[in-house]
Amino acid sequence: KFMYKIAIVGDKDSVLAFKILGVDVYISLDAQEARKIIDRISKEGYGIIFVTEQLAKDIPEIIKRYNSELIPAIILIPSNKGSLNIGLANIDKNVEKAIGSNIL
Repeated sequence: KFMYKIAIVGDKDSVLAFKILGVDVYISLDAQEARKIIDRISKEGYGIIFVTEQLAKDIPEIIKRYNSELIPAIILIPSNKGSLNIGLANIDKNVEKAIGSNIL
């Protein structure tokens, strides 16, 4: 049985703690680097990629492109600076897409 991996992309202070949970952590400080990371890891067996809202606001075309695909699910989360409320509306839809049912 194939298991998808989970990753998080964002600034160091926001994402480093996720390493304890077994999530693969990718640190990115700018939009150009985030685009490259997301494009690369989307081809490496990741089923869910969490992206901080601070980064996501600068790469809307990447978020939109992957939201139209089945895998990976891109889920926006608040950074350590707080929420920008741009990802909340899509969370239910993306979780259901990634795992096949709505667990929220």
